[in-house]
Amino acid sequence: MPSSVVAIPPEQITGLVLAGGQGSRMGGADKGLQLLGGQALAWHCAQRLQPQVGPLLINANRHLDTYRALGYPVVADLHLPDTEAYAGPLAGFAAGLAACQTPWLLTVACDTPYFPQDLARRLAQATAAQGCPIAMACTPPDEAGSTRPVLQPTFCLIHASLAGSVRQFVAGGGRKLRQWAAQHGHCLVPFDDAQAFYNANTPEELARLQDMPSPHK
Repeated sequence: MPSSVVAIPPEQITGLVLAGGQGSRMGGADKGLQLLGGQALAWHCAQRLQPQVGPLLINANRHLDTYRALGYPVVADLHLPDTEAYAGPLAGFAAGLAACQTPWLLTVACDTPYFPQDLARRLAQATAAQGCPIAMACTPPDEAGSTRPVLQPTFCLIHASLAGSVRQFVAGGGRKLRQWAAQHGHCLVPFDDAQAFYNANTPEELARLQDMPSPHK
């Protein structure tokens, strides 16, 4: 499919910034509200995602008013029977899909503010070309001699019809995003620039992120 073809119009995609984690490796700090250039990481991600999608949501479980002040609706993790307070990114997927009013949901992690600006377009083209309901970003192998791509599972385009599937998976104790995706037809979409998916899980990684130039592609 030519790169100029838009498989899914942006207005048919709801963007979701995942900021609902515990931030355990950040010392328990709310990762999405850590500052980069004077603005919250979640704000940076929302600004980068907004031109690529139609509606935009933020998934958060703490400091909800602070997140709302960023200018976007906030959805908290669903309260499902027999699940812990933080059930991982899939709980954010479930919350986003429950609130999604478009045919597709595109998720991005709040600690990765420089993800590709053509993320939505390329994932959308892949779903159309391969007829799959899930498209997941991946980057080149990070070990010498390896041929296996590095999955970026929180950068995922998901058809809204899978809302019940992810909710049931989480309610049943499922936590591994890749395991859930494997239940459905899904495709991997390669992105050559692994640095675009650099994420700040720790204070040290956040400090390194401060020194990185913002990519424009």
